[in-house]
Amino acid sequence: MKIRVNGSWLDLPDSGADAGSPAAGVTLAALLPQLGFGDATVATAVNGQFVPHAVRSGCLVREGDRIEILAPMQGG
Repeated sequence: MKIRVNGSWLDLPDSGADAGSPAAGVTLAALLPQLGFGDATVATAVNGQFVPHAVRSGCLVREGDRIEILAPMQGG
């Protein structure tokens, strides 16, 4: 599966048995640790739509989706 993360294309392995079905994909919650964000506090958007933390486990990422992940910056 090919998705765009923060402007860069990324190839992910197929997610499983129904990889050819329109519902095939990985959840945004499962994707974040794969991308190195683990339990980090981040803001996320899929295809330009903000995805709150509480609904990431139900947000399915599919082929061609655009994912934006923003981490807060410290400093002053």
